[in-house]
Amino acid sequence: MATSQPGSLPPHAAMFQILGAADAAAAVVCLAKIGVPDLLENGPRSADDLAKEIGAHPQALYRLMRATASIGVLSEGPDGKFSQTPLSNVLRKNANPSLHAFAIMEGEDWWVRAWQRLEYSVRTGKTALDEVYGKPLWEHFKESPNEDRIFNNAMTSLSTIDSPVVAEAYSFEAIKSLVDVGGGHGLLLATILERNPRLKGTLFDAPHVVAGAKEGPLKPFLDRCSFAGGDMFSSVPAGADAYIMKHIIHDWPDDRCIQLLKNVRKAVNPGGKLLMVDNVIPPGNDFHPGKILDLAMLIFPGGKERTEKEFRDLFAAAGWRLNRIIPTLAGDCIIEGAPA
Repeated sequence: MATSQPGSLPPHAAMFQILGAADAAAAVVCLAKIGVPDLLENGPRSADDLAKEIGAHPQALYRLMRATASIGVLSEGPDGKFSQTPLSNVLRKNANPSLHAFAIMEGEDWWVRAWQRLEYSVRTGKTALDEVYGKPLWEHFKESPNEDRIFNNAMTSLSTIDSPVVAEAYSFEAIKSLVDVGGGHGLLLATILERNPRLKGTLFDAPHVVAGAKEGPLKPFLDRCSFAGGDMFSSVPAGADAYIMKHIIHDWPDDRCIQLLKNVRKAVNPGGKLLMVDNVIPPGNDFHPGKILDLAMLIFPGGKERTEKEFRDLFAAAGWRLNRIIPTLAGDCIIEGAPA
């Protein structure tokens, strides 16, 4: 990305750069939504050429592409044609990994309106969607199938990045049965099953989510995988050696997390494991993506990112002992717990 580091700029210039990041993100979202990165897969093209195919105003499209090229998303050549860059390439629908679905989600009305109400959440401690829609995020998704689909697609696209590194960072050899709690469409579980042919898995999520997962990533493993729908705050499928939760605990406040972890503690086999995949917030002032994601947890589901101490306290309150924290190449950590 061809921008200066904020620390090397005068304070006012650095602040302009920070404040302009939201505008740049909106331009990138638009670029992904109208499909420009997909259309550049086979080589450079001009804005005039692309405008005919997309159904866009040629000059307006050129201005969008020029703006995104200035931050490394596309590259304009001397002939006025634009070519793919590594940053624009990950916005293609069929890229691996792909952030196309995540970019689309960030342009959705519920996402934008909630961030606009960050001040409301800071002043009240409540989720911004309480004010926007008068209901929690998950209830909104139940009533908005298209937005629920976009959200699940975005989460699956993120899983294409972190699922392989989670499966690589942790040894599942001693585990015979694994339940993925809140596993969405099952990409993490499928990745783990692929690497561990003796392992059996269960995908557990809300019934409407599980219904959309049976034709997804787990389809090749149906002989070793079962599906269960239900409310994880009431109970989870019992009798497994390990329970894994990726980006689940951070969605909820402490009291709800303790209830969930107690349910898992009750269900796990003797000597079993709790595997939690989440950010672990480090001390100090250095940048960490989890510190920004923590604000998203505040305004959307009402949860939070946690420090190592907060995880230890949470585990202890639910009958678990935090064994170790394993960093992954994706920036997340695997927080391993055992029955206390």
